[in-house]
Amino acid sequence: MAERTSSTITIDATPAEVMAVIAGFEGYPEWTGEVKETEVLEIDEATGRAVRVRFKLDAGVISDEHVLGYTWDGDHEVRWTLVTSQMLKALDGRYALSPISGGTDVTYELTVDVKIPMLGMLKRKAEKVIIDRALTGLKKRVES
Repeated sequence: MAERTSSTITIDATPAEVMAVIAGFEGYPEWTGEVKETEVLEIDEATGRAVRVRFKLDAGVISDEHVLGYTWDGDHEVRWTLVTSQMLKALDGRYALSPISGGTDVTYELTVDVKIPMLGMLKRKAEKVIIDRALTGLKKRVES
């Protein structure tokens, strides 16, 4: 089983404000460096949130187009799993939001598995870079 990498950051906003940015997929190209294009393919009519999203990714060495499936738990958590991809075997993760005094702790967990052979140590390092960039970008976007 693949190992999961995680990191936590504190954002000066409510969980609802943070989750609004996470759920706003059209804005991802503006605050996540590797995501160049997004398209919401399916929306849960009851919640108004996306349940299937297509991403076009360009991370230099790796360029990919993939679809993720999302499951939402209000403003507390969102989980995703890989539906289709050209280069990835797995891209599973979650954002977990916990209210704290004066803000929200946001934990990002990620498991990535690529179709090309890659050492586990390099894969975890790539996961860590993805997580750190995403959390830093999310914090900057929410607090601006």
